[in-house]
Amino acid sequence: MLSTEKRNLIRLLMQQEIVPAIGCTEPISVALCTAKASQALKKRPEKIEAFLSANVVKNAMGVGIPGTGMIGLPIAIALGALRGNPDNGLELLKDITPEDVKNGKCYIDERRVQVHLHSEIIDNLYIEIRCSAGEDSSRAVIRGNHTCFSTVERNGETLFNETITGTGAADNEGSLPLTFQTICEYAIESPVEELSFILEAAMMNKKVSEEALSRNYGHNVARSVSNRKGRHIFGDNLHSRMVISTAGACDVRMDGSMMPVMSNSGSGNQGIAASMPILTYAENEHASEENLIRALTLSGLLVIYMKQHLGKLSALCGCVVASTGSSCGITYLMGGSNEQIMFAAKNMIANITGMICDGAKPGCALKIASSVSTATLSAVMAMENEVVSSLEGIIDEDIDQTIRNMALIGNSGMRETDRMVLDIMTRK
Repeated sequence: MLSTEKRNLIRLLMQQEIVPAIGCTEPISVALCTAKASQALKKRPEKIEAFLSANVVKNAMGVGIPGTGMIGLPIAIALGALRGNPDNGLELLKDITPEDVKNGKCYIDERRVQVHLHSEIIDNLYIEIRCSAGEDSSRAVIRGNHTCFSTVERNGETLFNETITGTGAADNEGSLPLTFQTICEYAIESPVEELSFILEAAMMNKKVSEEALSRNYGHNVARSVSNRKGRHIFGDNLHSRMVISTAGACDVRMDGSMMPVMSNSGSGNQGIAASMPILTYAENEHASEENLIRALTLSGLLVIYMKQHLGKLSALCGCVVASTGSSCGITYLMGGSNEQIMFAAKNMIANITGMICDGAKPGCALKIASSVSTATLSAVMAMENEVVSSLEGIIDEDIDQTIRNMALIGNSGMRETDRMVLDIMTRK
């Protein structure tokens, strides 16, 4: 068993990366940065300029902003300046009112908000907000993590500064040294009372999932699968229920709901896809609470580990990582061994690596639905000891190297794809 010290460090890491969020994390992170810059200015900004990395722009262009009925960055920035409380982190817009939205729209109509693509920055996640009012100015920078401020300034005076290096993909050396085997040991062997906090994530996301069937949200992926035609084709079975529950939560979130979800590594959709298939499977199969907790821990921590290599934002859709975690959790609930859990991860990486991220939007629920199906198939195959071998594609005999290979594809290999996707999106 891992030492108590190492277990405590891993639990702290999970609690830092699995946090509540209202709305898509990229525009909300921009709102958070704006709120911080406005706070530093000590007065209402007369002008706000946002300088953003390409991946932030891509993920913020087409998604609904909670409580506004609007999409995109301008309203998120306006509300961050006028109403956002930076102390509330990614839930900073939870108390906005219709009057706040009205004031935000006026702020935009007065052309006080400007958004720029920071083409020279190498970070995948970079947000810089500059505010001004009269002779006063302020500046705040979020870099590398959706809530990580690297710089806060007022009138050129540094109020806070922290040196952050890297391009968004974390250097696993020097941080908590995770491996696939360590994650399995932590999730399966740790005292269950140390892991029970993970249930909050699943229960929060379940509430959002249940909301999806109450009315129209986004592209209604969940309702399409659950309605008469959907049931006729897909059936009313465990697989369909896993797809419905997971895609449904994404339908609601991407439509701009005010309901919070439990995010993972800066993404609400990753938090949803890493938890809802497992919870639905566990409830259907009457798994014990302990086994559910261990499966959720295994999934959530695997997502964090894979994102350490891939980075918070990339050209690779986050559902690839999140559904790999859930496939491993499902395999555990099926009674799989550590080796079979590894098989599930390899099957996933062999299958959907390469799925592009073309921004946060209602259509993400379609990708979520596809990833849940793949996760289920990969788990079923793993339980039959079927695994894609190291003779095939990017799969290596070593699972940790396989994960690094996946990250190389998502970071370096798909860099030009990322540029082309953004170019297409901004030219429409």
